Amino acid sequence: MIRQFNTRLVFKTMGALLVIESVFMMIATAVSFFYGDPDDGAFLVSTVLTLLGGLIGIGIGHNASSHVGEREGYVIVALVWVVFSAFGLLPYWLSGQIPSFSDAWFETMSGFTTTGATILDDIEVLSHGALFWRSMTQWLGGLGIIVLSVALLPMFGLGGMQLYAAEMNGISYEKLSPRIADTAKSLWITYILLTLLETGLLWLEGVPLFDSICHSFSTVSSGGFSTKNLSIAFYASPLIEYTVALFMLLAGVNFGLIILLFRGRPGRLWHDEETRWYIGAVTVVTLVLTVGLMVQWFIDNVVCTTPEFFHHLEIAFREGLFTTIATMTSTGFAVADYMTWPPFLWVMVFFLMFTGASSGSTSGGMKWVRILIFVKSGFAEFKRRIHPNAIVPVKLNGKPISQQTTNNVMAFLQFYLMILIASVLLFCGTGVDFDESIGAAVSALGNIGPSIGQYGPAGTYALFPTTAKWVMTFVMLIGRLEIFTVLLLFTKALWKK
Repeated sequence: MIRQFNTRLVFKTMGALLVIESVFMMIATAVSFFYGDPDDGAFLVSTVLTLLGGLIGIGIGHNASSHVGEREGYVIVALVWVVFSAFGLLPYWLSGQIPSFSDAWFETMSGFTTTGATILDDIEVLSHGALFWRSMTQWLGGLGIIVLSVALLPMFGLGGMQLYAAEMNGISYEKLSPRIADTAKSLWITYILLTLLETGLLWLEGVPLFDSICHSFSTVSSGGFSTKNLSIAFYASPLIEYTVALFMLLAGVNFGLIILLFRGRPGRLWHDEETRWYIGAVTVVTLVLTVGLMVQWFIDNVVCTTPEFFHHLEIAFREGLFTTIATMTSTGFAVADYMTWPPFLWVMVFFLMFTGASSGSTSGGMKWVRILIFVKSGFAEFKRRIHPNAIVPVKLNGKPISQQTTNNVMAFLQFYLMILIASVLLFCGTGVDFDESIGAAVSALGNIGPSIGQYGPAGTYALFPTTAKWVMTFVMLIGRLEIFTVLLLFTKALWKK
């Protein structure tokens, strides 16, 4: 028996979410008016249209049941990114700053999915309002539009458990409070505090307040949009680069563990196996990149003084550390063009794009918990081959994990690979070179932003074929929703009672 799909509830929920989006767009509009931007009228019109769209949705869903079933939850979670992007592109498009609808769609979806890929060759020509909105889309998408909404949807008479479960559909998530709305609020309070702390530090270090806010939005969300063409390298400040690197690192940690840390339970963070692997990987890769950059420097500079050695050692360490964290957390900020490094080093950076940071963080990629379970499952199977009668459980944080969790990881990796292959073929079909097709596919699915070749940290997707841009935005969405949320919509089982 098929239960009737609650269409009115979907309209009501999407309407409520659009009202929330219009509030944030209103803030960007205020910024545009404050700076006297020529596009302030476009922002105002966009805000009004978004608000009207939300009110119409609420009106259509008037008196709809407040119960969100699994089907409605998955549809809403997948649809919200599309609808938010459709309205979110209006300021770019109506103002003429991104006149192409396809490019405006690409830029907006890249923002909300925190991918950070851009079609803009010259970012600094954008108005203050557009730059602010561009960074805010990443900030909203970072911890999840739905997680924010779950904290606010009760105002509209809507529940949020199914939405939260559909949004946070990784290996596991932790309810930090008995009520799911309180959990969402705790996550967002922590998110806001990190944003404010980074903004204050960057401002004290000499970054203008506007740029400090925009870069903080993009850092804690693991997004990577900058207000400068040279990204963080524009400021040419080691202190600023180390500060941004620190907050990128924090954004890659499970936010639930950060909350427990603030609540006086640091042991949970220290004893979390995934966090140790994440920090360990950052340490090892940073050291390898530092050594590799120093070796290349020695080859280019056979004779050097001691001060020169230590000066370039610090630069190599900083560039290696920043690039490692920016890539692993899928933030995509840049202080150096890794495509100019020796092939061994930039290929290592490319493979980092597959990893991601921790589950429950704002980063994209596979996440270290899945890699950890995959590796442990492999070793466990190897031991079973040697000792067929032995019981070899796969453990995480000292506790055995269920076979269902292992199957979930294996299925995720399988679909991840299949989508990568399909994306590469589609990109190649539009005329993109094979190696750059691979890079674009990995970047989109992992929500990284920069890729390899002409789409590396020094390039943009401006010349990417239009068809490929639409394909890439869909892959961004799949990657942001961790594959299953989108794929489940196409299964018969979800639509049966």
